[in-house]
Formats: sequence, C-alpha cells, structure tokens
Amino acid sequence: MTIEIKRLEPGDEAVLERVALDVFDEAIDPDYLRSYLAEANHKMIVALEDDEVVGQIRAIIHKHPDRPPELYIDNLGVAPTLQRRGIATKLLDAMLELGRSLGCEEAWLATERDNAQAKGFYESYKVAPEPMVFYLFKL
Repeated sequence: MTIEIKRLEPGDEAVLERVALDVFDEAIDPDYLRSYLAEANHKMIVALEDDEVVGQIRAIIHKHPDRPPELYIDNLGVAPTLQRRGIATKLLDAMLELGRSLGCEEAWLATERDNAQAKGFYESYKVAPEPMVFYLFKL
C-alpha cells in the first residue's frame, strides 16, 4: 500500500472525484468544495491510494486580534477498510506541521464523548482532553 499525502489548493477539486466510502460524513457538493478551497484560511489534506481519496483532514486557521493564530482541526476521516494503518497519523502530522508553518502556536479539535476510537488516537499524541461545554445554535 502506497499512500500519498497531498494538500489541496483552489483548482484541485478533481482530486475528490474518487473518494472511498465513509471518508467524509456526507457526499461532496462541488459548489461547497469550490467555496471551501477558495478560502485562504481553510486547509484540506488528503491521503491518496491509486488516485482514490482514502483519508482526509480539514482545518481552519483562526486569526485573532489579541493572540497568535490557532489551528482548529474540523474533521478527520479514513476509509474504515484502511484504518489502523497509519493514515490518520500521517494526515494529522501533516496538518500540525502546516499549522506550525503558518504561525499557529496551538491546535485544537473536539470529538464526541463516546468516540473511543478517536479519543484513543488523539491521546496517543500524549495530549489530554480539555474540559469543554459545546453549544449548538441552529441558524
């Protein structure tokens, strides 16, 4: 298995024409994708095997008026048939390095309390979960 890690830029929409099952939560919408990649602070890195996307990570660079930018990791997904083969590690490491290169001093993410697989993966980086309360506003 040869996995290529690729950062997507505007114009790379065709890369997501072949995506393995369950890499994204929903089907890719071409208009949403084009808009996402056009935003300078939106970052996406994919894992490719034979030109098929088998993993992805998305993040946003949050800029602030009173502190350095931070990297918010919004989503990480790997095809279930290829999990536990180091793909998520390669994706997360690439995104953390991208954040560092862009001046971010911290990166953060959230996952569901009952997502034991994700929690185990993130804690393998020797980071502990932070207490947090989440509020969702329906617009």
